[in-house]
Amino acid sequence: MALATTASVSPLAAGSAPLPPVHILLFAGPKQHGAPGRHEYEKDLREIAWLLEHSGANREVKAEVLVGQKPRDMAMLEKADAIVIDGNGDWLRRETGALFPQYAETDGLNYDAPTTAALKEFDALLQRRKTGLVVYHYTMFVDNRAGRIWLSNWLGGAWIPYVSHNPVDTWAIKPLGTKHPVLRGVKPWTPREEMYSRYFLPDNPGRTLLLTAKPAQAANGTGGPVAWAYDRPDGGRSVVWGGNDFHDNMHLFPQQRRFLVNGILWAAGVEVPSGGANDQMPPEF
Repeated sequence: MALATTASVSPLAAGSAPLPPVHILLFAGPKQHGAPGRHEYEKDLREIAWLLEHSGANREVKAEVLVGQKPRDMAMLEKADAIVIDGNGDWLRRETGALFPQYAETDGLNYDAPTTAALKEFDALLQRRKTGLVVYHYTMFVDNRAGRIWLSNWLGGAWIPYVSHNPVDTWAIKPLGTKHPVLRGVKPWTPREEMYSRYFLPDNPGRTLLLTAKPAQAANGTGGPVAWAYDRPDGGRSVVWGGNDFHDNMHLFPQQRRFLVNGILWAAGVEVPSGGANDQMPPEF
């Protein structure tokens, strides 16, 4: 289910050769959890794909949305400069995990041989091609020990079920004091959101915290980091964002749209525009 749009590309300096297009693959859902308007993976990623193709970056962006698939097709992944995943975790047996089998279908510690082989192949591709990896929200809910290790290696941190936090509240989100490219043009915003927070973030010099958020209700804690960028040891780049539950936030907050697009461009190795990516309202898909 590809998204076909006409890309909008920034003008090039006179006499300069055009840079090759950058390819982004966005893996959505399937939606099997959450009321209408929540966990709308496909709608969110189709809008983000449109925003990427109209970002104002200095390279043409070609974005493709795939629904209900795991990122397992190596021939397809070979062309990707970045992979974006917004889907289910391994919590409920009836669901389809975005990356891993459901926890109840495993021994809780490891995966079967075919799954392990597929994950090793995916990991090898990330390292060989230095492919960017961007992960949102419920995708981080992984209770299987082996899955957490894979995520920690790819992302520089993990969300630990039943120890970390994901309350619904009104969250005051603000950029942290860094000049990281992902934060170009990003200002504070205050959405109602189920925010994945209280991550496990061991010391790691490759990780740069990007956003912090504080919930309105004291019962939901004092908040903390909810997004980061990770310069992986293999030379690739990863980004994690704890939000993207309530679909309306994509329409209500241009700051969120800019932050998400900035992060994907950076992960793909594209120069983020000096004032940040365009944050115009996308069409509803």
